[in-house]
Amino acid sequence: MSIKKFTAILLAVSVLVCTVSAGGTKDGSANGKIVLKVLDYADSTAPNAFDDNTYVWEAFEKANPDIIIQREVLFNEPFHQKSAAYAASGNMPDVFYMWPGGRSTAIHTQHLAKDLKPLLEKDGLLADYSTAAMDPAGQIANYIAEIPFGITTTHVMYVNTDILKECGLSIPKTYEELKAQVPVLKAKGYETILMANMDDWVMQSCLFSLVAGRFGGPAWADNIVAGKSKFTDEFMQKAVGFVKQMYDDNVLNKSTLATSYGDVVGLFASGKGAYMIDGDWRAGAFITDQSTGQALISPAKQKSSIEMVTFPAIPGEVVAGSNSSTLGVGYGMSAAIPAGSAKEQAAWKLIKWLSGPVVQQRRLDTGASFPSLAKGIVFDEAKMEPLMIKRVQFYQNAGAVTPVFDSKFEGDVNVACNVGLQQLGLGKKSAADVCKDMQKAWEAFKK
Repeated sequence: MSIKKFTAILLAVSVLVCTVSAGGTKDGSANGKIVLKVLDYADSTAPNAFDDNTYVWEAFEKANPDIIIQREVLFNEPFHQKSAAYAASGNMPDVFYMWPGGRSTAIHTQHLAKDLKPLLEKDGLLADYSTAAMDPAGQIANYIAEIPFGITTTHVMYVNTDILKECGLSIPKTYEELKAQVPVLKAKGYETILMANMDDWVMQSCLFSLVAGRFGGPAWADNIVAGKSKFTDEFMQKAVGFVKQMYDDNVLNKSTLATSYGDVVGLFASGKGAYMIDGDWRAGAFITDQSTGQALISPAKQKSSIEMVTFPAIPGEVVAGSNSSTLGVGYGMSAAIPAGSAKEQAAWKLIKWLSGPVVQQRRLDTGASFPSLAKGIVFDEAKMEPLMIKRVQFYQNAGAVTPVFDSKFEGDVNVACNVGLQQLGLGKKSAADVCKDMQKAWEAFKK
């Protein structure tokens, strides 16, 4: 076992011990200190994850000795399952990591998170953030339930240009050009596109949402919600059918359905495929881990051999060059905390720290997210690795914005889409079947 993995395990154990050992009173205090229970989301194997504990959490505790943090850290499905369990019970932790919709929809619709706007206004912080980040309409609750770290683009096509050059190829501008590369790459022993489609949300969020937007336009999801369109309409049939076409053309190999989210970055970094499709956040997986000095892709290779682009033109698309985007994640506060209480003050102090310039600067520098703050952030290219600079350029060159499926729909509708797209790839369902399943789930949800 590597030192890094051993350290990560020790960290996880220490978090669990901390969670169960600290005592307190019913009002959330212990020995005169305020106890905050936190549900956090973090990948302990990601670059800089261990140092984040020091720079973010230990720094806060050191600066606020009157606040005790009981932090529960989970990642991927275990996190979502635990968050859903809390929401079902109606008893959320004091501070919790959450989405503006999608998997956090129950938190929004049940109003389990406080509206943070009054606290932002009281401290004069509202204008410090971008207008988009502070738009209540961007969150399912229609109020500021969480302060987004930034705006998230859920689709990026990462390109290994060394592989393309070796094969005499270039970055494709059309799907037809991409399809034509498949046999050339295969002859050299390379996959075309790597994706972690074993995790059912990845296809939906990181590719299908873009495809649905290309065929349905920016308002496709709102039109379904408003009853103006259906999942069985022609544009959606074309979108789902295009994913099936990608599997049939071997642009997407069925092996992607057995590739986990944890494994795909290693496959791309080691040159197993010419392209990888994931979200913008995944760029941070390749940069240097400050605790080890190691990177999955060296800064030199990031600069010379890796590009971040949007999926090429699709036959029959109605919106050219669009991409799927949504407000990013952030931290919310339990609505059960009494207004004006010492616990509310402590929870707000923590959220301000987690959403403030010091932590957002670190998230920018380590590639975790692009900041939502409009002031207090320094874009110093001398401190940014090449892939982080290319990420900024990717945003600057962005086309039209279309919605992310799981930021608009929840529950069984998401399941019908996520699982349906997997079954589509396995040949167990047709595009028409998947569309019918999504419509059926949507109609049941509305009742």
